[in-house]
Amino acid sequence: MIKHLGLKAYGKINLGLDVLRKREDGYHEVRMIMQTVGIFDRIELSLEEEPGIRVETNLFYLPTNENNLVYQAARMLMDEFCIPDGVSIRLRKFIPVSAGMAGGSSDAAAVLFGINKMFRLGLTTSQLMERGVKIGADVPYCILRGTALSEGIGEILTPLPPAPQCQILIAKPGVNVSTRSVYTSLHADRLKPEQHPDIDGIIKGIQEQDIYQIAGKMGNLLETVTIREYPVIQEIKEKMLELGAIGSLMSGSGPTVFGLFTNADAARQAFENMRYGAASNLAKQIYLTSFYNAKTSAPECV
Repeated sequence: MIKHLGLKAYGKINLGLDVLRKREDGYHEVRMIMQTVGIFDRIELSLEEEPGIRVETNLFYLPTNENNLVYQAARMLMDEFCIPDGVSIRLRKFIPVSAGMAGGSSDAAAVLFGINKMFRLGLTTSQLMERGVKIGADVPYCILRGTALSEGIGEILTPLPPAPQCQILIAKPGVNVSTRSVYTSLHADRLKPEQHPDIDGIIKGIQEQDIYQIAGKMGNLLETVTIREYPVIQEIKEKMLELGAIGSLMSGSGPTVFGLFTNADAARQAFENMRYGAASNLAKQIYLTSFYNAKTSAPECV
């Protein structure tokens, strides 16, 4: 049994996001290209003699009870395996919240991995992914990580070759978006075929290691809903292209926007412009990072 464990929970972006249909159970069938990026939350797990789960975060507005996905992840495994000990979870958030970057799902994935390792439960990655989907559709991917095709409601995952490396500028405007409300407002069956992204074209670009093809084929069907509600997302996309990005897209249900850069100097200048310069009014949180494709699929111990 391990008494203390430190973990990194990485965020993701969607290089492509298509919605195929709404299922009878209310979920939407999707086809997405998921990509891990180098922005991460830090999680510390500590064994406690007193039974129970205690959660502490660095953001006052995040719940520390069963409404937090890290609590749900710990409770799932501790109940299943009748673990009598307690655990404290110290969560330090750096991935933007309610931003389309799967921060909460990644935190839950890391806790599933951590509890499995801490108590030597012996669950495989596949077994953790099977449990993770009960917490959220993005959790299985956040356990797998890297570059992947995601289908079904997000639980059917096909690993892809690592996407060719580039600089990624990430900008979140000062609004939060409800994923549930975006999907509720989406009517994919009413959209024209050309409004759906070319997911196969993105996969081909990844397989051929052609970052320009990937950028040229990127698309997100949820933009048809979120940009209508928050026009600033389109403004950020246009500003990133103006500043030298070879492609720009909203991630997930938004409102985070990312831009791909093949020129490191241009990426740094764009970062400075959007954080401190003339475009600093567009977004509240700005990051400059890159794709993250670790050799191991499991959340990292630190």
